[in-house]
Amino acid sequence: MTVLYEKEPHRVVSVRHVTPGKGRGMVFSRLQNLKTGAAQEYRFRSDEQLERTILDSRDMDFSYESHVGYAFMDAETYEIVELTEELVGDAVKYILPGTRIKVQSFEGTPVGVEVPLTVELKIVETEPPMKGATASASSKAAKLETGLVVKVPQFMQVGELVKIDTRDDSFIERVN
Repeated sequence: MTVLYEKEPHRVVSVRHVTPGKGRGMVFSRLQNLKTGAAQEYRFRSDEQLERTILDSRDMDFSYESHVGYAFMDAETYEIVELTEELVGDAVKYILPGTRIKVQSFEGTPVGVEVPLTVELKIVETEPPMKGATASASSKAAKLETGLVVKVPQFMQVGELVKIDTRDDSFIERVN
């Protein structure tokens, strides 16, 4: 969820409601400022309200790394937009040239990116498969083409495509 706090857009990272033995309940929230990237804890009374805001979202394709950060091309207008490393953040672990993502904007200014829930990436480095390894066996570390390191089943080999969950960097399945 995205809210306006002190006239700036913030993404709600976590929320915890606390009701003390006596007195009013409080909500402890961790909010990330979408313009600066800074995250901070805030305490709100349970009767306080924040205004919810809607971000504009545009489909863009990752084109290349630039001196500023990363260049994305708008899927409809073919306009190139350069985003800083801070703005792209951890999403860089999941994108290759041509990867389509959503770039979120607030009042025309890009404030964040949203990657798909799953991505398919190639294994570029891992230990050789163990003889007789099955899907139920233990896992091993594998480095993917973006530099991300994930745990994969023992039978996986270099060059194979795997599907990864971008929420927790977990292996989902092998892609044929």
